[in-house]
Amino acid sequence: MTRAIIQGEKLRGEAKTARIPVKIKPQPNDQVLRKPAWIRAQFPGSAKVIELKKVLREKKLKTVCEEAACPNLGECFAKGTATFLVMGDICTRRCPFCDVAHGRPDALDEHEPQHLAETIAQMGLRYVVITSVNRDDLRDGGAQHIMRCVAATRAASPDIKIEILTPDFRGRTRQDALKILAQSPPDVFNHNLESVPRLYRQVRPGADYKVSLQLLRDVKTLMPGIPTKSGIMLGLGESTDEVVQTLKDMREYSIDMLTLGQYLQPGKHHLAVEKYYTPEEFKELKLVAESLGFSNVASGPMVRSSYHADLQADHIV
Repeated sequence: MTRAIIQGEKLRGEAKTARIPVKIKPQPNDQVLRKPAWIRAQFPGSAKVIELKKVLREKKLKTVCEEAACPNLGECFAKGTATFLVMGDICTRRCPFCDVAHGRPDALDEHEPQHLAETIAQMGLRYVVITSVNRDDLRDGGAQHIMRCVAATRAASPDIKIEILTPDFRGRTRQDALKILAQSPPDVFNHNLESVPRLYRQVRPGADYKVSLQLLRDVKTLMPGIPTKSGIMLGLGESTDEVVQTLKDMREYSIDMLTLGQYLQPGKHHLAVEKYYTPEEFKELKLVAESLGFSNVASGPMVRSSYHADLQADHIV
């Protein structure tokens, strides 16, 4: 008998992935691929990192850098930049590539938009990424809350550039959610496809490849002139042909900007790494993407969807 999930309880590891369609079988240690020499992350315990974490805790704010155990946390925090995670740190999805906890989220913090805006202004940021967990428990998927975060941030920092990295809003509320977000539009609209369509059932249970593509196309209709952005992780068992076809699909749906990065397994109860792509392979894929017409391509082993987002968007917004 499956026990009830308590509101606010964080489920990680096996407790998170036990009920997904494709079961995760932890690999024996001798079958786990060793990380190659080019997978390196900066030490996350510098004085600057500790200082920024203190500010975030004082304002009761979360970052996806921490919640998803991003390998670039040390580098980004040391520069005083972060990707802010709003609407809590518990996700209603169980994606087995992600280290963010699953469960029944707490109610939204109505003061979060103002706290976020105050923190960003205090940090003196010129470019910020605002992302969120999936909130399928909310009628609008959290669109109103994200819009309030954008509006408050602009009011406190009029010259700032804002990128939002959104959920898919479950498809059924997509148009309504985008109409809400268009009331205070971002400078860049980001939504990750994460993987190739063949692997969706195991990588993004509860999501739909075409729905995600259509979300990004609809942005062009409701928010003309706003660049769209998406990214995929490599190393989950996809073929090169599948990656290239996915890039072609992105361009067919008018996606402007692209990130390609190496998937790294957060723990033994997450999807295993099937392949480590070499820096040379990332360079080759970057050339393919550029030939397809993406306005900017960030491709490399340590690239993540919001890694160096300010530099990637610099010539566009």
